[in-house]
Amino acid sequence: MLASWAALTAVSAGLSGALILVLKPILARHLLAHPNARSSHKAATPQGAGLAVMAALLAVCGSAILLGVAVPPPSLIPILAGAAVLTVIGALDDVHALAVSWRLFAQALVAFAIVFLLPPDFRILPDLLPAMVERVLLALGVIGFINAVNFLDGLDWMTVVQVVPITLGVAVLCNLDLVPSTVGFLALALLGATLGFAVFNKHPAQIFLGDAGSLPIGLVLAYLLLYVAEAHIVSAILMALYTLTDSIVTFSRRLLAGEKVFEAHRVHFYQRAVANGMNVRQVTARIFWLGLWLACLAIAAALARTYTFDITALLLGLAGTGLVLFNFARGR
Repeated sequence: MLASWAALTAVSAGLSGALILVLKPILARHLLAHPNARSSHKAATPQGAGLAVMAALLAVCGSAILLGVAVPPPSLIPILAGAAVLTVIGALDDVHALAVSWRLFAQALVAFAIVFLLPPDFRILPDLLPAMVERVLLALGVIGFINAVNFLDGLDWMTVVQVVPITLGVAVLCNLDLVPSTVGFLALALLGATLGFAVFNKHPAQIFLGDAGSLPIGLVLAYLLLYVAEAHIVSAILMALYTLTDSIVTFSRRLLAGEKVFEAHRVHFYQRAVANGMNVRQVTARIFWLGLWLACLAIAAALARTYTFDITALLLGLAGTGLVLFNFARGR
């Protein structure tokens, strides 16, 4: 099992890295992210590496489907198609900023299509919500998570240190037969593609994901977390805890302050940490270790399946997340 995991991850990483090498000179000529008052980088840097990351993911998963490797239910075709659509939308936005309404409209179409194409017996809270209400809420949650990942893609390795713990956690749950094998396959393919990008995005970054990467990666992560939630909802909450907390708290603070919440800014906790004297490596290392801690808690909660342990795991996860956010707000 470990050998097959490593092989899949390595193939995806190698393909992602190779495609970035091919695309990098082209992006450097035509798609530069120039620094401004809200940027965390100081030199013009090519963006759009998400095109390579998603091409690698689609190629690996598509090949597996054609070869009959990733064919058990659920089918990966809807999520791969949705990711492809958001890659195109994100690339267009990278080239020329699209109106927020158009971005949200595209995200909504994809999210609702993905959720309503889930298997008919897919339920997370069958005893609390009617199936239709649950699906609508899940679609809205997917839209929110796509934007949360996009909002937090503002620092070198920021998306990498969120993707790696979540995908590893999903892969472990797959090995424990708690999530479907195709979902585990998708998680490892995304892990590999992200690691291939990580080589080029290490601080100081040679290239950025751009919206062509952050939007579809947010969608794929949300899809993985849906199946984790079906197995054990507390585990899904734990895996997404940092991403959700930083995004929701910052969004709420800006909304209450009357700011334009969809405009770029530098007041997320991780951005405030850098402004307050921490370096990029210190910030991303804290988020990475927190992510691993949350993934371990999520796996333990899925195995234990007791009310007492769920509460304990959530409290431990919230404590760890709160400590990191407090550290970021305080800075050095």
